[in-house]
Amino acid sequence: MSANISQGVSPDDALTAANVLSRPAEEFGNDPTLESAWALKAIEHMEVYFNQLLCSVDPQILRLTPHDNTIYEKFRGEFPDFNVKLISEDQLKSREAKEKWRSFCNQFDGKVEDFNFGTLVRLDSQKDYSEENTIFVTRIQFYAIEIARNKEGHNDCIRTVYKPSSRKSNKSNS
Repeated sequence: MSANISQGVSPDDALTAANVLSRPAEEFGNDPTLESAWALKAIEHMEVYFNQLLCSVDPQILRLTPHDNTIYEKFRGEFPDFNVKLISEDQLKSREAKEKWRSFCNQFDGKVEDFNFGTLVRLDSQKDYSEENTIFVTRIQFYAIEIARNKEGHNDCIRTVYKPSSRKSNKSNS
């Protein structure tokens, strides 16, 4: 999986994913096409965030949504001890965590676009996305974690350690 992630998503793949994902959920069971489309969309989101934003813009001034301050305040109000620098899977996936996160996430239904779409977040804020450093979360969980990382300085090293790159150019060099 990590080889595909680093090679990028073509515009055609992204468009196909968007078209499939716009269809009503009732049309799908465990459709592998849908799962692939979700994965492509999550990978595209990951690449834009890391490559075009984190590697290029000072994270302290980066705004991910018009609701960043509200998301951050509610996140830190409900998860004051959540370690955003280095996330453990239990912080997101344990039974207790899932219940707490569900309550947090549902506050943003109708307020944050695509709040419950799946996306990828890095476990260790000091490292790039990779198969070992990535976990699947909802979009609002991603926002909460990454907004906290940006405001608290955990993403500051990214621009010095990693430089923006065209993931597509890596594809042609493979």
